[in-house]
Amino acid sequence: MSAFTATRPFSGFSVDDIDAARTFYAETLGLEVSTNEMGFLAVHLPQGGSILVYSKPNHEPAGFTILNFPVEDVEAAVDDLNARGVVTKIYVDPDFGTDAKGIAHGAPGRGPDIAWFRDPAGNVLAVLADR
Repeated sequence: MSAFTATRPFSGFSVDDIDAARTFYAETLGLEVSTNEMGFLAVHLPQGGSILVYSKPNHEPAGFTILNFPVEDVEAAVDDLNARGVVTKIYVDPDFGTDAKGIAHGAPGRGPDIAWFRDPAGNVLAVLADR
């Protein structure tokens, strides 16, 4: 057997305010969140696994999507997120092709319907059609 045997891999990302992240992921998005002995968050994913969220004083938001949420209906998910105060229209480039709600509608060769939004630390997340 290889010396590298991954048993429970996980990913992580930084934020600038751990309390704001806890509130956003737990209360706004409704995910299960726990805190470990070092004060880091574990965002528990609905079908298993978790993501480590840690505070970093010189945090710089990820300029790429760090977490995707597959959903059955992107339009309904965006309406729900908007009702919770989440802004989904984060790209304003007219060539990017998002509608007024911030949804990029998929097409053959372009991928699924998708809408991006940011967490309180500025990290990019997305809801996308679960095809």
